[in-house]
Amino acid sequence: MMKRIIVDYKKLTPEILALLVEKYPDGYDDDHVIVFKNARNETIEAVEVRTDDTIYLVKVSSRLVSTMANFDEDDYAEEDLSEPIIELPAKRELEEEED
Repeated sequence: MMKRIIVDYKKLTPEILALLVEKYPDGYDDDHVIVFKNARNETIEAVEVRTDDTIYLVKVSSRLVSTMANFDEDDYAEEDLSEPIIELPAKRELEEEED
């Protein structure tokens, strides 16, 4: 069974944000919004993105729209985008860097 996680835009990881931008490249509209009640019986409006094991329900807000719109600009300097991608480090090297 997949995990379902409700995420506020302030807690978006780059991975989830990238999934959102990929799924909704032109932004989302009312047809994409899911409305439901949370455990505290509050009405939540969210858009859904999935990974292999998790469904993320990202709360809808005007800040989410601007965060998605500015995703590329905020995360990459312009000169970084013009550089060719050489090679990613091996997975083991990435794990060691995270420690």
